[in-house]
Amino acid sequence: MTNFLVVVADQLRADALGAFGNPAAKTPNLDRLAAGGAAFTNAYAQHPVCAPSRASFLSGWYPHTAGHRSFGTPLRADEPNFLRTFRENGYHVTWVGDRGDTFGPGATELAVDEHGFTTKPSSGRWGDGLAPASPPFPHENWGRLFYRGRVHDEQDVDFDEAAVRTAEQWLAVQRDEPWVLFAPLVAPHCPFQAPEPWFSLHDRNSVRTPVSGSGPEPAYLQGIRDYYGTSEATPDMWREIAATYQGMVSRLDHHVGRLVDAAGPDTVVVFFSDHGEYLGDFGVVEKWPSALHSCITRDPLIISGPGVPAAGAVDAMAELIDVFPTLFDLAGISAGYAHFGRSLLPVLRDPSAGHREYAFSEGGFLIEEEPKFEQAPYPYDRKSALQHDQPSTVGKAVAVRDHRWTYVWRLYEPAEIYDRTADPDEAHNLIGRPEVAEVETRMSQVLLRWLVETADTLPERVDPRLPRVDLPTPA
Repeated sequence: MTNFLVVVADQLRADALGAFGNPAAKTPNLDRLAAGGAAFTNAYAQHPVCAPSRASFLSGWYPHTAGHRSFGTPLRADEPNFLRTFRENGYHVTWVGDRGDTFGPGATELAVDEHGFTTKPSSGRWGDGLAPASPPFPHENWGRLFYRGRVHDEQDVDFDEAAVRTAEQWLAVQRDEPWVLFAPLVAPHCPFQAPEPWFSLHDRNSVRTPVSGSGPEPAYLQGIRDYYGTSEATPDMWREIAATYQGMVSRLDHHVGRLVDAAGPDTVVVFFSDHGEYLGDFGVVEKWPSALHSCITRDPLIISGPGVPAAGAVDAMAELIDVFPTLFDLAGISAGYAHFGRSLLPVLRDPSAGHREYAFSEGGFLIEEEPKFEQAPYPYDRKSALQHDQPSTVGKAVAVRDHRWTYVWRLYEPAEIYDRTADPDEAHNLIGRPEVAEVETRMSQVLLRWLVETADTLPERVDPRLPRVDLPTPA
């Protein structure tokens, strides 16, 4: 039987990897993994924020299907998930590290055989505070840009290093039963910080230049620029942040290389991220609950190993909910419940077979849900304040993409249309132009059909009608 190593990055843009078109990237392990298997260049996350994205790709449900669309709505113990499916089909499932925003109480114990660390982290997951550790030049806004700089403590064992050491120790033990090792890492989630040699690895003058847009834009972009003062960031500051981020990505690549080496050549390896990062695009940083630009939702999905055709770059439209159904296909098992994921193996074996015509992403809330919005500490405090002060800026939004077009429908704001053939960064909103009227009509109908088809699923358990109700006997 096949063994599986599943590595999930956090806040990784697809274009930060060499295999996904970045000539300045230094990601040899991931590039090699992609060359020996399949790299999906049109794969998209279903949500722009960590917890809802993870709930989606681990269940095969879209965030709206069962209401898993906030940090406070993880998968529950009474709901199915793909890790649990593996365990119920005889696989030993291990989760290295912890991820408390994915499963609710009791769900982790049902889904995995063990989780946690054998090597403990010596520092917090995202560092202790966000005051810049080594700002390259004076500026009052570094902290609000989520920047810390060089990590000077060479003895520090952060979350990712502890998780990788734990995985290496676990993989060193021979096992008779097939296994799934699930390794969700933190990098390159901000704060933007890295130890040497990763911090200085990238030339500050060779990194990408942030994207600027034209046409109507969603209101949260100006909101973030106002609340965080990101408009004050200089080109040198954006270059510093981008180079540090790329150093974090290179360190992530190093960690993936160690995991792949420890797992051995007979293991199917899957790598992807929960979502991306703005990194200065449109003058903002980090992410947003209703952000649907490609820098946030396009995902660096790589699958490689026994039984996976060496297809190289694959441009089929794909979604993260397709990952685990593909692994089930390789393992010869069934999920055992209704979901919306589809195996990618058919299109890998025969590119003419096609996969999806459209990929969907969604996010945001109703204005009436404002009391349930998160309250976050520094430096996320202003992000939370913006959402509470102007809840329409985080209003519900959905995006549909085909090979050429991106259409975004927003509940409280104008729609967006991007022609990715001419505008791969989705920077220039064409909404309202006569030449895209047909695109808007077609894509809005596609969205409507999708929402109806995926609004819910019938539960696997059928409860009896008119159940017997025994009343208490009067005293």
